[in-house]
Amino acid sequence: MTEEPQPHTQLTTAIDTDSAVIVGDPARVDKAAKLLDNVRKWAFNREYKSVLGTYQGKQILVMSTGIGAPSAGIGVEELNRVNVKNVIRVGSAGAMQAGISLGQLIIGEGAVRDDGLTKKYVPEIYPAVPSFKLMMLARKYAPEAVYGIIRSHDGFYMDNNSEVEAFWSKLGIVGADMESGALMTIGRQRGMETLSILNNVVLYEGDLSSGVNDLVNGDDLVDKVETASLKLALDILSDHSLEEN
Repeated sequence: MTEEPQPHTQLTTAIDTDSAVIVGDPARVDKAAKLLDNVRKWAFNREYKSVLGTYQGKQILVMSTGIGAPSAGIGVEELNRVNVKNVIRVGSAGAMQAGISLGQLIIGEGAVRDDGLTKKYVPEIYPAVPSFKLMMLARKYAPEAVYGIIRSHDGFYMDNNSEVEAFWSKLGIVGADMESGALMTIGRQRGMETLSILNNVVLYEGDLSSGVNDLVNGDDLVDKVETASLKLALDILSDHSLEEN
C-alpha cells in the first residue's frame, strides 16, 4: 500500500531524512537548492514547496511554509509525522535594538509568544525555547551572530504597532519575526530539536516597506546574508555530533 501524503505539505516518510530547513518564501527553497548536491524536487502545494538534497553527505529536506504561525505550525506538524526531528528555520527579521545592522544574523535563544496559534497548544506562561544541541552548534559555526530573545507576532499594520515594538525593545528583545514561536513551541511538544536563524532586513525603527522590498528584489547585501544563513543551517544539520546523540 502506498503511503498517503501529508495533506498540506505532500510529504511522506519516503523523504528518508530526520533533518529539515524551513523557510517562509518558496523562492528561498530554490536558493537553498543551489547549496545542495543530488537535488530532487519533492512537492509544491499551496505555500509548501520542498526539495531534497545532500549536504556534506547528509540528506536534508528544504521546505517553505509561507507567512505566519498557522502555516508554519502545519508545516512543523507534518514534518513530525514523516519522522523529521531536527528543524531549523531560516528567515528574515526586523531588529528590535539600535546597533543591529542590516544583514546581521539574529539567532533566537527564546521567543516571546505574541501569536494566536501557540496559545491553543499550551498556556501563555509556557516558554518557547530552541534546542540546546542546535544552539550550541550555532555558537560553534556563527559566534559573531546576535543572540537573544526574539518576539514572534501576527502582523505589521496594527495602529499601535510602533508602541508595542517600543515596549518589547525596552525589555531587551533583539528581533521580531512571525514563525519562530510556533516552531519552538510545537517542536518542543512533539519532541523535535528546533532553532531559528534570522537575517535582519529592517533596522530598528526603520522603514518596513523598504526592508521587505529589498528582500523581495534581491538586494545584494540581503541576498548574500540570506545565502550565508542557509549555509549555516546546513552546516549545523550535517554536523556529525547530531548523529552521535
